[in-house]
Amino acid sequence: MAKYGEGDKRWIVEERPDGANVHNWHWAETDCLEWSRNLFSKHLSNLTILDGEGNLYIKTKKVEKVEGEAYVNVRKGKIIPGYEISLTLSWEGEAKDSEATSLLKAEGLIEIPYISDENAGEDPEFKVSVKDEGPIGKRLKDAVFAKGKRLILDKVRVFEETMAKGGPAKDELEVKKVAPKAQSASNSNSNSNSNSAAAAAAASGKAAAKPKEEVKKKKKEGFKTITMTEKFSCRAKDLYEILMDENRWKGFTQSNARISKEVGGEFSIFDGSVTGVNVELQEAKLIVQKWRFGSWPDGIQSTVRLTLEEPEPGVTIVKLTHIDVPEEDRYGNSTVVENTERGWRDLIFHKIRAVFGFGI
Repeated sequence: MAKYGEGDKRWIVEERPDGANVHNWHWAETDCLEWSRNLFSKHLSNLTILDGEGNLYIKTKKVEKVEGEAYVNVRKGKIIPGYEISLTLSWEGEAKDSEATSLLKAEGLIEIPYISDENAGEDPEFKVSVKDEGPIGKRLKDAVFAKGKRLILDKVRVFEETMAKGGPAKDELEVKKVAPKAQSASNSNSNSNSNSAAAAAAASGKAAAKPKEEVKKKKKEGFKTITMTEKFSCRAKDLYEILMDENRWKGFTQSNARISKEVGGEFSIFDGSVTGVNVELQEAKLIVQKWRFGSWPDGIQSTVRLTLEEPEPGVTIVKLTHIDVPEEDRYGNSTVVENTERGWRDLIFHKIRAVFGFGI
């Protein structure tokens, strides 16, 4: 059993001795927090909000704080951004009368307490404060909110869109995309030369059909199915929520997790060592997902099927079927099935009982 704050080595993808990230199957994570600070500073500093409209002159001063976390995960060329940050910037304004005589100069703060990848495309909470709460100060504050909110949130949208494209990792991805294109161009001649061979192979028709069937059968060799039945002292809906909630996953596994609750949505658990996609979801009844461990050979995915039955209130039976689990990992270790089964039992089911008190 892993200690608090440590991953279990049976489920963690070890780094290769040569440091290579083969085909980007391992998660390649880039810390984007400092890059985010620079981006917001570039777009939000000295930004004019009002320039004389209603005799008000307002502009932002500078970005005071960007706190939280921001990162981009890249795996198999796919970009998965993640961020939960708060943003604070200062503003200054001046109110004048009709003869351009200054009535009040004021300063304040604009706060956006929660910018998250989960809420990308939606308007986050937007708060404005002013040091002088008098009538003119309040007028300036209200103008910042009315005229500045859309302007500033549009800049936040630029941040979200840039992160979705890879943020600071985008340039590295573009470089990697060039190589396959160059390779395909160099292979065009060999492809044309192979056309005649392909035609000859097609002419053999029935003779080639039987070997193809044998190849398909061989592809399924080396895979196993794991089945388990576990009983919990809880309602089925509560157990379903635990299995589909990333914060509860973080709690009982003591590792990072990101889980979509939508069909077709992606998930990442055990610090990114296991990733996949939701295939079918029926609340309190069924979870079907594609699972892949980072240590598995390229292109291999398994299917997890969890059925939840509640024969009586407060008692839930979970039936696990985990098919297409490879017998060996990419490094030739033949303990994949054993470790996966142990992981389900010790790191998931037993942990849920211990943490949430669902034992029987």
